[in-house]
Amino acid sequence: MTGIGLWNIASQDPDGIAVVDPDGHVVTYGELAAEADRVGRGFQALGLAPGDTVAMLLPNSADLLAAEFAALETGLYSVPLNWHLTAAEIAYILRDSGARVFVAHGRFAEVAAAAAAEASIPADGCFAAAGGVPGFRPLADLGAGASDRPAPRTLGALMVYTSGTSGRPKGVRRPLTGADPDTVPPVSLWFFGLFGLEPFDSHVHLCCSPLYHTAVMNFAVISLQLGHPVVLMDRWDPHDMLRLIERHRVTHSHMVPTQFRRLLALPEKTRTAYDLSSMRVMIHGAAPCPHEVKRRMLDWWGPVVVEYYAASEGGGTLISAGDWLARPGSVGQAWPGSQVRVLDPDGSDAPVGQPGTVYLQMGETTFEYLGDAEKTRQSWRGRMFTVGDIGYLDDDGYLYLCDRKSDMIITGGVNVYPAEIEGELAAHPAVADVAVFGIPHDEWGEEIKAVVQPEWGVTTGPELTSELLEFLTGRLARFKLPRSVDYVEELPRDPNGKLYKRLLRDPYWAAQHRAI
Repeated sequence: MTGIGLWNIASQDPDGIAVVDPDGHVVTYGELAAEADRVGRGFQALGLAPGDTVAMLLPNSADLLAAEFAALETGLYSVPLNWHLTAAEIAYILRDSGARVFVAHGRFAEVAAAAAAEASIPADGCFAAAGGVPGFRPLADLGAGASDRPAPRTLGALMVYTSGTSGRPKGVRRPLTGADPDTVPPVSLWFFGLFGLEPFDSHVHLCCSPLYHTAVMNFAVISLQLGHPVVLMDRWDPHDMLRLIERHRVTHSHMVPTQFRRLLALPEKTRTAYDLSSMRVMIHGAAPCPHEVKRRMLDWWGPVVVEYYAASEGGGTLISAGDWLARPGSVGQAWPGSQVRVLDPDGSDAPVGQPGTVYLQMGETTFEYLGDAEKTRQSWRGRMFTVGDIGYLDDDGYLYLCDRKSDMIITGGVNVYPAEIEGELAAHPAVADVAVFGIPHDEWGEEIKAVVQPEWGVTTGPELTSELLEFLTGRLARFKLPRSVDYVEELPRDPNGKLYKRLLRDPYWAAQHRAI
């Protein structure tokens, strides 16, 4: 049997399919490993040493995965950049991460060139893939002219920047282990084992979200390490996803609730036109999934829909389809070897059913927020850390999430969790997407505002608002009902489903400050 690990598989089965690019081009394991070696040699020729950082502004592609593996085998920190960011936002991350090399795609040429100039990245550290970027050298030149493997070879690490839903994003940085890049970390085998995913076994992974997200990159990298070909989507389309599942006999993927919504919105004729029987596990997380959406996906796809809760920082929970049906709304129990606790403000364990701050622990995992010692300190309590989520545990240790602490509304001294209201509103057939948050109120401190993205063709206005509020009556206590509803064509979400709620909320608070 072929050993696991990119370079081991490449040496024993060089013609095996590793990546199917969005345009259908097939990259073999031999080709991907050779490309990673070339780029890794190039990094070292530029003087990069273990602990240095490279940043990549690339779409989903074999180029991005090759650059990622090049960083992994040369002991570098890799920072995949969100290509929706502005030049100023990218320049901030380039500076903050200390990136010595910046690799960009010609599609983002204008933003990449401006960001490199603003961050003062030297010209000899800027490389362009596909199409070119003014002032950047061709990526094909990096490490060209030799065929040996990079030396020394030592394991690097992914350093993804937090989404920046509030304040400046921060890089989640873990200590380098000094491990051999040819040895797949045991935690990778363990993590995929949680979902029943074993090496080889005719598995095929479909990557349908941008690789600049932690989970998305990890699922792609681990899949390749375990001999699972990775089919890449560039711009996600629900119809195209169904086609690719049938075409490539996809066995596993990673999705977010926003994508579930769009799949369910397809005409019945389209949804039933494809053979999806190859799918063994459809993993979802990253954002709360409304109950009705989850139930409809389970009705359609069956028990292959598995949910998990985790953070870029580490640790998490998992719940099967059957367990979710028995405990709707739960995100599951702690992973084996992991721990989940809910603590009150004094640091004591909150009673069963009582909301508190969710803390996670995963073995000896440690990390820091690069350049932010105070945020790092506030996130840790002993060996456990929090990302600010509020939730509670039931008698059996199943976790239920309420909301982010930063999103919690305090109105008249009462805590209200927007996610609960959003979940109920999302069940209304006229609602395509929804965000709920607090806005200033002179007497109560905050009042509840709902912003709704209507389904296509729905007429908005006072009549719809009355219908929505009537729909919520009886489902929610009166004090949880929105006091007003606004309508927008589209909510500000990134492609992985993260809602930038601050873009909706901040103008209301800014207006109050101006008034003061």
